[in-house]
Amino acid sequence: MTAPDLVLPPCDFTVFGGTGDLALRKLLPGLYEQERRGQLPAGTRIIGVSRSPLDDAGYRDLVTRALFDHVAEDHLEAGALHRLTARLHHLSLDIGSADDWHRLHGLLKDRPDRPAGEEATRIHYLAVASELFGPICDRLDALGLVTPECRVVLEKPIGADLASSHQVNDAVGRVFAERQIFRIDHYLGKESVQNLLVTRFANVFLEPIWNSRWVDHVQITVSETLGVAGRGEYYDKAGALRDMVQNHLLQMLCLIAMEPPTYVGGDPVRDEKLKVLQALKPLTGADVDRFTVRGQYTSYGEKVGHPSTTETFVALRAEVQNWRWAGVPFYLRTGKRLARKESTIEVVFKEPPHAMFPHSEGVTTPNRLTVRMQPDEGMQLHMTAKHPGPGGIRLHPASLDLSYADAFDERSPEPYERLLMDVMRGIPTLFMRRDEVEAAWTWTQPVLEQWERAAVEPVRYHPGSEGPAAAARLLARDGRRWQEAGR
Repeated sequence: MTAPDLVLPPCDFTVFGGTGDLALRKLLPGLYEQERRGQLPAGTRIIGVSRSPLDDAGYRDLVTRALFDHVAEDHLEAGALHRLTARLHHLSLDIGSADDWHRLHGLLKDRPDRPAGEEATRIHYLAVASELFGPICDRLDALGLVTPECRVVLEKPIGADLASSHQVNDAVGRVFAERQIFRIDHYLGKESVQNLLVTRFANVFLEPIWNSRWVDHVQITVSETLGVAGRGEYYDKAGALRDMVQNHLLQMLCLIAMEPPTYVGGDPVRDEKLKVLQALKPLTGADVDRFTVRGQYTSYGEKVGHPSTTETFVALRAEVQNWRWAGVPFYLRTGKRLARKESTIEVVFKEPPHAMFPHSEGVTTPNRLTVRMQPDEGMQLHMTAKHPGPGGIRLHPASLDLSYADAFDERSPEPYERLLMDVMRGIPTLFMRRDEVEAAWTWTQPVLEQWERAAVEPVRYHPGSEGPAAAARLLARDGRRWQEAGR
């Protein structure tokens, strides 16, 4: 999915929102790791754009402190820190100020290291609210800062609903061609998520059983122990469905359910993901009430400073209505202030069709494939084995465990490291296309509307718990239960 032998030209990497939490916690540490590994092209500049009244020196100090906070201590190297900070610039910019935009124009056009008429590749990373995407793109275009080799990176969520998603995509699309737009979902940059593609399509043993004949159901869980932290203002407008389900969880569902593409790259992968989103059975009206759970942890209102009906937990039951997956439920859940920080995919297979060991001790359990994204990235294949010993057969659950940390003597890159490099290389495979984003909103929108129409308060759950009891009942009605990774 990457091209390590591709020689990259210098680029100007402009981060709008360059002093924000995302930039300091994820983007700059990701760029530092690229610098440490010698992957940033010579002549590349990183320009933080924000309303903060910082000069270059002040911005370099701010970023250095952030790197010490968010980069592993054994990865902090004086040489790499010096090289990265030498690339850093900061521009204070008010979006409504023509003078500020002309200063950005001057900074980006002032490249004495480039031959006359030859410009560095420009990457504009919009780490700001999506309602600012259009105005920023219009300004860049008006100043002649958009060329065929330019790229723009959009952070999720793209809009707050289907209508606003259309508006944002239209605004950006008036300036940038679709091939230039990289809509980022950092979950697609996780090693374990990408390895799911490799496991499925570079091996033959799973494909014959990767269908409704053998798979009983699929579970996708993303749970967090933290609350809203410093994101209260944003989160209270978004909620868990917009913040996590519409993008991260549906993208993982697509990778599980998609048909084999002609090859793993660019549009072939995105074409197949789109087909999955279009095949999702709509959830409307009474189905929303029956197949979704909306929860909120009990101290949430205190954290955001006012009573709120915003959900911090969602569980739901989805179905992919196609030949491969007809009748197989996909259970999705995500929440804050839960018992564990955990991101997993569980593919649960059906019971053996015939009991072959009637006089054995113990019981058979369904085979499961567990994909762990955090903690401890890896995979486990759970099966039933014979417990060693003489005499009768004693059945015992066992697992084959692939831990990436143990199997590969190499650190797994953080998602943003990989995705930022893919932007520089112009590789779109792990980014969402417009039709994908809007298909996900099309499926999500009726759930939002039904919740609003029904005006039902989210069910409360205690911080540090497994979430609302209603989430367990959602599966119990089908005779199933949530699996916990490694158990």
